[in-house]
Amino acid sequence: MNDKLKPAISGGVVIGVWWIIPVSGLGNVCCCLWAILGGLLATYLYVKGSAVPATTGDGAITGAIAGAVGGVIVVVLGVPISLVAGGVTRALMLRLVESLNPSQAELIRMQLAASEGSIASEIMFAIILAICLVIFSTLGGLLGIPIFEKRKANAGPPPPQNF
Repeated sequence: MNDKLKPAISGGVVIGVWWIIPVSGLGNVCCCLWAILGGLLATYLYVKGSAVPATTGDGAITGAIAGAVGGVIVVVLGVPISLVAGGVTRALMLRLVESLNPSQAELIRMQLAASEGSIASEIMFAIILAICLVIFSTLGGLLGIPIFEKRKANAGPPPPQNF
């Protein structure tokens, strides 16, 4: 398991850090892109460091561990950042809408005010998100095996040669 842990931590840090950065939201919207890329990275690092050919099970486990690491980062660091930066992000969105379409600004202001969450709702959202990160990074780990593993598994000994 230790041979999977180091690559998984690297992939999980990528997932968690990119997920909690407020500006990287487009990657979050694109089918959990950061989670899939983190699972792919973890699998790539595992395949690169493995002495034997990696299986799809290895990719799934490595991706899942990466997702769990990313989920912990999101829960531990993402919730406080969201609570602190949420007001700033909402203000920036409101200014952007006001500059683009002033007639819709009041409607957006009301929607943003209604979407402000409590600490409990932020924590619940982060836990659900962590579960999704595990699922999508496992998918990334599964996708990584056929992409990165080029060695043949169980090739067996070479056939006997007749002289």
